[in-house]
Amino acid sequence: MVELFTSQGCAVCPPADQMLGELARRPGILALTLPVTYWDYLGWKDTLALPPFSERQRAYASAHGERQLYTPQAVINGGAIVVASDRPNVERILRETRALNTLRVPVASEEHGERIIVEIGADADPGAKGDVWLIPVLRHRPVSVERGENKGRVVVYVNVARGLQRLGPWTGQPAQFEVPRSTTRVGEADTYVIVVQGASGGRPGRIWGAAKGPGL
Repeated sequence: MVELFTSQGCAVCPPADQMLGELARRPGILALTLPVTYWDYLGWKDTLALPPFSERQRAYASAHGERQLYTPQAVINGGAIVVASDRPNVERILRETRALNTLRVPVASEEHGERIIVEIGADADPGAKGDVWLIPVLRHRPVSVERGENKGRVVVYVNVARGLQRLGPWTGQPAQFEVPRSTTRVGEADTYVIVVQGASGGRPGRIWGAAKGPGL
């Protein structure tokens, strides 16, 4: 899973946004765009950014001992943090994590009318525990930036997160959650993803498993 922290007000972000779109089309990769708010003061307020994404990036930085936030930044499987404009390094980490089979917990969702049933599998590792998250996703959105560092550019965003909803804890054992479909329809979202992620002291940890919703 690749999380890209980006901003419409960041002049060096568009190449990373394009790369994220390419990664999203690859089988076996779940790629998400998480627009942050802290560059809004540069003259253009990001039309897709939400404060929880800035807070999530800050929590990752705290968990990894990093003092500064920056864009574009990619977090891969909740562990590796990399400058997202450094594509060779992003590709290297993706190869390494795939070889280690780090996303090994089965995750599935099935829609029944206006309800979504989420099934989480077990893991043999006694340290495997964390939280289950539902992330509404907007699959495609071009944005015409009218001011700021990207003035005059049209940037295409893919798989844009539109919120973060915690469904509940996961103890390493099989679990089931039932949620209304309305929770996936916020912020013009047209699909969703399910993520099982470790947590320690309120900070995000490794991602144990993830699943794509319809159309991803």
